[in-house]
Amino acid sequence: MQSLENSHLLKQLRKLAEGDLTEVSEEFSVPEQVLKTVRNSNREEIISKNYPYDMKIKRSAYEQEKKILQIEMVKLQNWVKKTGSKIIMVFEGRDAAGKGGAIKRFTEHMNPRGARVVALNKPTQTEQGQWYFQRYINHFPTEGEIVLFDRSWYNRAGVERVMGFCTDEEYNTFFNQVTEFEKMIINSGVHLFKFWFSVSREEQIRRFIARSTDPLKQWKLSPMDVASLGKWHAYTEAKRIMFERTDIDESPWVIVKSDDKKRSRLNAMKHVLNALEYENKNEDIIKSVDRNLLGRYKDFSNQKE
Repeated sequence: MQSLENSHLLKQLRKLAEGDLTEVSEEFSVPEQVLKTVRNSNREEIISKNYPYDMKIKRSAYEQEKKILQIEMVKLQNWVKKTGSKIIMVFEGRDAAGKGGAIKRFTEHMNPRGARVVALNKPTQTEQGQWYFQRYINHFPTEGEIVLFDRSWYNRAGVERVMGFCTDEEYNTFFNQVTEFEKMIINSGVHLFKFWFSVSREEQIRRFIARSTDPLKQWKLSPMDVASLGKWHAYTEAKRIMFERTDIDESPWVIVKSDDKKRSRLNAMKHVLNALEYENKNEDIIKSVDRNLLGRYKDFSNQKE
């Protein structure tokens, strides 16, 4: 069944690149002008009007800066191990926002014995009967360890809410508990970072099309991707409520504009490195965070995604 669904999904996505735009617009509930913008764009062009740059960063500049920042990430991991510190990083965002790519660059040169990536499948029957946060707690770091969550307990505030996978009572209970839950995490000595990778509708569609035509990336697609295309505004509203109820000073949301994935990765790494006082810190490079692309939710709350 899954292969049939994915086959249909690929055909539907290819319509975005090759099919009749009026038909596709109606089927996916996406404005025809958005689809025209995507179809007429080139790979290096930024196609969202809300992004502060017109073109993506040059690969040579990106690679040079990435190498320096990854050296800093190794220093950070050495400090974590030496001091017994614990770090949790939460990576959230819409489908195709660049979360997985950012995590890969964070961990690329870290020792895997002290840095784990957690990407959970849908809960098992046993987990469904447990306290909602329990299955995430089971993956929390021990002393000297860094854990990166590729999606997290915030599934309940996003996809579960929009797709009807949780009840109103479960949804409200989540919000009643989550900020206290995170305060407990922080008070126990864990450094907690919450990233939201923000992608425009145009760029999300372009990435879906690219995945549909690349055999090495097709595994990233699922029937949920098509569903998300038609529920853009529902996800926007769910995201707004989530930020307003969970962006607290003790555990703030950090927005990373990710239409240019390379810039988003660099700035996310800089944010973490700036926040922690590890040994032999290279202040010159990590202080250059682009505040047009990364900041608190309150800094970007009036801007469209």
